[in-house]
Amino acid sequence: MEKSIIRVRISAGEAHYGGNLVDGAHMLQLFGDVATELLIRFDGDEGLFAGYEKVEFLAPVYAGDYIEAVGEIIKTGNSSRKMSFEARKVICPRPDINDSACDVLEEPIIVCRAIGTCVTPKEKQRR
Repeated sequence: MEKSIIRVRISAGEAHYGGNLVDGAHMLQLFGDVATELLIRFDGDEGLFAGYEKVEFLAPVYAGDYIEAVGEIIKTGNSSRKMSFEARKVICPRPDINDSACDVLEEPIIVCRAIGTCVTPKEKQRR
C-alpha cells in the first residue's frame, strides 16, 4: 500500500498552552497533510477527509520538537481510502543545557496515532 511521511519542526508560534505545549489538533493537521499526499499518489487528486474513527494522544508535543508524521492507506473502497497515521517525536530541545541544544532521540516517542477515512469521488480519480 501507499505510504507518506513528512517531518516538521514545531515553532514557538504553534505553542498553544503554558510551557510551550502544542495542542493535539496540530497533529491532526499534520495527518491531513499526509492524507492529501497519499490521495494524490493513489488517485491523482487531493480528495477529501471524511472523518476519524480513532485518535489517541500519547505524549506531549512542545515548541522546538521535530515531529515525523507517517501515514499509509490500509484499505480501499470504490472511492474511500482508510488510512492509519502515527506522529513521532524524533528530536527535542534541551533548554536545560542551553537555549540552542537539541537531542536526536535514539527511539522516537509516539505522540499520536489515528485511523481515518478519506474519499476521492470517482469522477476525480485519475489512476
